Amino acid sequence: MLTQEDKEFLAKKGISEEKLNSQLNSFKTGFPWLKLAGAASPEKGITIPSEEEKKEYLAAWDAYLDGTGKVLKFVPASGAASRMFKNLFEYLDNEEKTDFIKKFEDNLDKFAFAEELKAIVAKNGGDASVKTAIATLLGEEGMSYGKLPKGLLKFHKYEDGPRTPVEEHLVEGALYAGGKDGNVNVHFTVSPEHRALFEALVAEKANKYAEKYGVKYDISFSEQKSSTDTVAANPDNTPFRGKDGKILFRPGGHGALIENLNDLEADVIFIKNIDNVVPDRLKPETVEYKKLIAGVLVSKQAKAFEYLKVLENGVYNHEKLEEIIRFLRDELCCKNPDLKNLEDAELAIYLKNKLNRPMRVCGMVKNVGEPGGGPFLAYNPDGTISLQILESSQIDKNNAEYLQMFNGGTHFNPVDLVCAVKDYKGNKFDLTKYVDPQTGFISSKSKDGKELKALELPGLWNGAMSDWNTIFVEVSLGTFNPVKTVNDLLRDQHQ
Repeated sequence: MLTQEDKEFLAKKGISEEKLNSQLNSFKTGFPWLKLAGAASPEKGITIPSEEEKKEYLAAWDAYLDGTGKVLKFVPASGAASRMFKNLFEYLDNEEKTDFIKKFEDNLDKFAFAEELKAIVAKNGGDASVKTAIATLLGEEGMSYGKLPKGLLKFHKYEDGPRTPVEEHLVEGALYAGGKDGNVNVHFTVSPEHRALFEALVAEKANKYAEKYGVKYDISFSEQKSSTDTVAANPDNTPFRGKDGKILFRPGGHGALIENLNDLEADVIFIKNIDNVVPDRLKPETVEYKKLIAGVLVSKQAKAFEYLKVLENGVYNHEKLEEIIRFLRDELCCKNPDLKNLEDAELAIYLKNKLNRPMRVCGMVKNVGEPGGGPFLAYNPDGTISLQILESSQIDKNNAEYLQMFNGGTHFNPVDLVCAVKDYKGNKFDLTKYVDPQTGFISSKSKDGKELKALELPGLWNGAMSDWNTIFVEVSLGTFNPVKTVNDLLRDQHQ
């Protein structure tokens, strides 16, 4: 039973009792495994454009940038960098010089943060040991890297000083997302405790890049809404309460950011993780493929809009409907096993519903054994089959056929998306209506020494975009350069 204090607490967070009960029920019922039709591959749903097609798509994007559509770059940037330094934290605890620590020590001068680190160590009167360097790098009396988000860390060296991922994303935006008016719109989602640091960094650096690239930046920030937090549960599925007696809510994962995305005013939105950036010498490849997938998006969207206007006008014959079916099936990879049973009138309604949805093009790289999501053909709640990005937690590994699909996947999701979020009449889609709520998952955590169950919302590019029209395009592995550990910054791609 909820107390009056509980009800007031829920109201303050913007969470209804109905929502609370629905989340608690999810702990009881769990989430169903997704039914798969196959792993996506170049033969099944992953497009590999020819050289001629690449030229056409790149030209299509350049033409779009000359128009009036608003383009925005969306960067989830709230993630803490603490996992980047896991090995360094372990060393401070046990002082065991692993190969990882030896590599860090031997190459310390190569890191973009090395100069500042050495200056702080010297100022504090510290010795030259690797332990002192690590303690200074991570500690609050030093550089606080153990508590900062990745976006604020110094990643790359340049002659005019080191750059953070935030700065690299600003540069990227200038190179592929600037319209003919010279405006570059970039939006970062950040944690409340670090927002002021992000704003200060942008205030200090943005003008430098605006001048260098001849653009005007419009940079905005948002935070994950507390109303998207999810309740934690005890093992018996009752609400978990903290030491203060209040019901514990936790951030619902990156799927909560569909709300932030939905609040933005734009026609086309690029999405890319904060840590997947490279120095300027390697940017041309990234820029080319970003423009390529954007060109695919606006080209397919224009075709979909053309067909939607035909369906709305009602001036079409059966042959035209067949043409639209082929577009939906072959180019948007959306299939309906029961299509042959529909009359023309029903068919027109079905086609309009399927075409009039948000659209996204997702870059896919060849599988090199990285952990994480992959491209699949999956069944939707309405019985249709479409392209989906799935995490391993969404796939029933006890199903031998599905396990084979998962292990044999040819491609991997690097989180490289470009999205069209307005309909053929120029109205914004309500993106929250295209989420599949049955694609969340439950994980085990602990708090104050007590076991709890945590509820993850459908992931931003997984179930939160389940009911979008999706296109997969192969992109170069050179566009995927994440930084998972601090020593990844020593790889050639980050030097």
